[in-house]
Amino acid sequence: MTASHTPILAYDSSDEYRPEPVPEPQAPAWRDGSVRIGIHTSIAGGFADSLESARKLGCNALQIFSASPRMWPRVGARIAEIDAAEFRAKRAELGLGPLVIHANYLINLATSDPVMRVRSIQAYHDEIVRAVALGADYLVVHPGSCCGKAPGRGKTMEQGIRDVAQALRQAARGVRLCAKFGDPRDCRLRLLLENTSGMGMAIGSRFEELKAILDGAPELPLGVCLDTAHAFHAGYEIHTEAGLAATIAALERTVGLSRVAVLHVNDSKTPFASHVDRHEHIGRGHIGLEAFRRILNHPSLSASAATGRPGRAFLLETPIDAPGDDRRNVRRLWDLVGVPVKQAPRAQNGFSMMPRARRSEPAARPNSKRPAPSRARAAKG
Repeated sequence: MTASHTPILAYDSSDEYRPEPVPEPQAPAWRDGSVRIGIHTSIAGGFADSLESARKLGCNALQIFSASPRMWPRVGARIAEIDAAEFRAKRAELGLGPLVIHANYLINLATSDPVMRVRSIQAYHDEIVRAVALGADYLVVHPGSCCGKAPGRGKTMEQGIRDVAQALRQAARGVRLCAKFGDPRDCRLRLLLENTSGMGMAIGSRFEELKAILDGAPELPLGVCLDTAHAFHAGYEIHTEAGLAATIAALERTVGLSRVAVLHVNDSKTPFASHVDRHEHIGRGHIGLEAFRRILNHPSLSASAATGRPGRAFLLETPIDAPGDDRRNVRRLWDLVGVPVKQAPRAQNGFSMMPRARRSEPAARPNSKRPAPSRARAAKG
């Protein structure tokens, strides 16, 4: 009998299965280098309504709260997935971005009170969870206050800074912010520290303090939100051409301009270096219209990939003293950056976030000494 032989097939490397490579994540459309202008919009009518408000005011970016900013929400407060999904879909439909969430004003990550510290860390953790659910790009928080100016009173500034960095790390535990742990370059949510006016015992009025906090938690995707009014209150001369250049140089020397992702664009009711936080309509305060023209058009503060930071947004937190103030402030920013009405997002004539109940009140005169409504009150409008 003739023995049968099984033929031996030659190895061909082309026969091997090769899975398709995972595609590189695409940069969101709002990082295309275009000007991004927005305002803080109200969530009083629901999260989806805040997006409609931004559209009707002529914005292509926005900031919101994820819960009441002046009340402690219950621990673990979440957003129903059906509401979060509706919000994400609506935002994609309208093409708005970036989306910034401002954290609760009661959060104090530098406090010396152990009960307040636990509560603040938990509240900030919940803010992070809600921001991720909504698909936010940035979450802004004030560092907090702690440090007594009299000898023996409170912590030192160095201790307060270390405590803020540690609180940020604790609050971020259990939430996957980045595709790879410890690599802040590829993250879906960035945590931004806002500079402060230097009122009382607040941390963060000096850029060096913000840098020290960033250095204290290098594994987190941290950045900075620069508030123009707060910088002016703290003694940075952004209202002059030379002062703006010096401020930008100080930012680059400390936190680095690439980490300044958002600018809160607010004029000031109070004078230079007052350390008193009062916002005013653009061009009506002590900073002035020409100063804002320089700020908004400075190459280093732009959204250009060549000179600035792609996707950097200019967001208003200005008061609403009369119907349409919000819409007029947004339009003023578009005018200052030189975008004609026909090329800017179209605003809806007559729309304002001011509640109808307040529309019968007399409007504040431009030079009125009356304090501006709080940001929370204005945003709820």
